[in-house]
Amino acid sequence: MKNNTDTYKVAEKFVSINGESRLAGELAVFIRLLGCNLNCSYCDTAWAIPGDGPCELMNLDEIIEYVEGTGVKNVTITGGEPLLQPGLENLILELISGNHKVEIETNGAISIKGLREIADNYSLTSQLSVTLDYKCQTSGMEEFMLPENYDYLRKYDTVKFVVGDRTDLERAKEIIERYRLVEREIAVYLSPVFGSIASAEIVEYMIEHKMNGVRNQLQQHKFIWDPNKRGV
Repeated sequence: MKNNTDTYKVAEKFVSINGESRLAGELAVFIRLLGCNLNCSYCDTAWAIPGDGPCELMNLDEIIEYVEGTGVKNVTITGGEPLLQPGLENLILELISGNHKVEIETNGAISIKGLREIADNYSLTSQLSVTLDYKCQTSGMEEFMLPENYDYLRKYDTVKFVVGDRTDLERAKEIIERYRLVEREIAVYLSPVFGSIASAEIVEYMIEHKMNGVRNQLQQHKFIWDPNKRGV
């Protein structure tokens, strides 16, 4: 299973709180992998999009050593788009074998079938979770969303909608209902495009449409630190 020849393009690595999703407010080790297949209008890590951009090449042992050295048990693998990186399964399994919880943040434009197979094949429950984005109209990337991804979600997973206006809210509501996300015990979050829509408008929409089981979410790290600060 372990393969020390795997090399990962690490755009940055750091310890912070998890700013969003199920683990919001908890400490996490972030491994941001380089390269993304999308270019969202509101992307706050656009510098990590080019696959040939600045990065640190790290092998599996080096990443594990770094994570272990932090003393933090939650690990968030993000990007860029982490599913573009070879060797991701080895990294996930090695982290979990070290008693870490692993969250994969993915943009919704690549199949998560492989992640579901890892969870099923190795009988992983909450040790491995997926946070799946649905890119609404404001992102400019909605056409790349893969509907089949919703078949592979488990109750330990999360779907996140970053919304910029009422049209995005309506689309999010449609997707939540179509795939019965709340009924399937999948966590659902509505998060504002930072600076584009008031959180009050999101909450008012939730009240208006009786969106039980859906959570309004703020990106905590953007309120604690400068919104453009890296490594948080």
